[in-house]
Amino acid sequence: MNRPRLRELGVVVGNLPPGPFNAITDVGGVRVGHTTLIAGEGPLRPGEGPVRTGVTAILPHPGNLFQDKVTAAVHTINGYGKVLGFEQVRELGTVETPIVLTNTLNVGIVADALIAYMLRDNPDIGVTTGGVNPLVGECNDGFLNDLRGRHVRAPHVWDAIEGAGGGGVEEGNVGAGTGTQAFGFKGGIGTASRKLRKSLGAFTVGVLVQTNFGRPEQLIFAGVPVGHKLAVPDRSAKEEQGSIMIVLGTDAPCSSRQLGRLARRAAFGLARTGSLAEPGSGDFVVAFSTAHRRLQYPETVTAPRLCLEDEAGVMPVLFQAVIEAVEEAILNALLRAATMTGRDGHRRVALPLDALTPCH
Repeated sequence: MNRPRLRELGVVVGNLPPGPFNAITDVGGVRVGHTTLIAGEGPLRPGEGPVRTGVTAILPHPGNLFQDKVTAAVHTINGYGKVLGFEQVRELGTVETPIVLTNTLNVGIVADALIAYMLRDNPDIGVTTGGVNPLVGECNDGFLNDLRGRHVRAPHVWDAIEGAGGGGVEEGNVGAGTGTQAFGFKGGIGTASRKLRKSLGAFTVGVLVQTNFGRPEQLIFAGVPVGHKLAVPDRSAKEEQGSIMIVLGTDAPCSSRQLGRLARRAAFGLARTGSLAEPGSGDFVVAFSTAHRRLQYPETVTAPRLCLEDEAGVMPVLFQAVIEAVEEAILNALLRAATMTGRDGHRRVALPLDALTPCH
């Protein structure tokens, strides 16, 4: 079943227009790739299967990210998670590898694969220069997936990176969202974008999310609290309190400080869908700008760069773009995800479209 995106239902959230693909790839140069792993069924055999997992890679630009870094910031909404690489981004304000999303117990393997990928293309790492900072995030897909098997391996990570492309982005049960949920239903990967008007620079903000949070009664769909009316099969099954990974890209020439301000506004978009960022939830944001590059080997002590003026009236609209795009990306993840059965017969059903009638 080819399930619809939000706007295909005639539902619009917010006031700013989306980009042509309504995806993070509307930010020029940004690429997204997935590797999806689905195998086996029946009882859980720890370390063997069933497998319902994957990996998603977001590339801020198609070049060598170690040599040509992008300005970045990170933000922790709630810290119950296993992200890797955040501290160096906080310290230096740059991203120097693809941003890779996976499941909780695969973070170390994925980071190792990402390091190996960067070493292949950068023989100077660890020889004439220092190390490299792999940036990896996760959500726990253990309700449907054999988490202990850590089935995402180096070839899967490399395939996601090398297969990354622009244009439309696959959503729902793909990549890192293969085995995740949202509000008690099947969730996964979602994306959306917003464009600013020409007088404000015609900048684009794009968002990609990996959802794995919320209880059914919390769901607010396009401003309508539909969750309390939803009947959810297998309600006795374990319901995850979290988490979500939010990746935010823009072509606005933001400093790391300004990107941090944008990243913090992502929490408002998350809250619009009904999230409470509960104690067991890992809610993390990575934000980057494609407009600012930082060379690994600069030829001069100083470099001219465009500067986004705080008082020019652009920042409030960028805040709005972030909030609207995060909300829509989460709803797209819910809508695009299809019913999936995983380990031990555990099921996460797709969000029933007929329950959304009040929203459109």
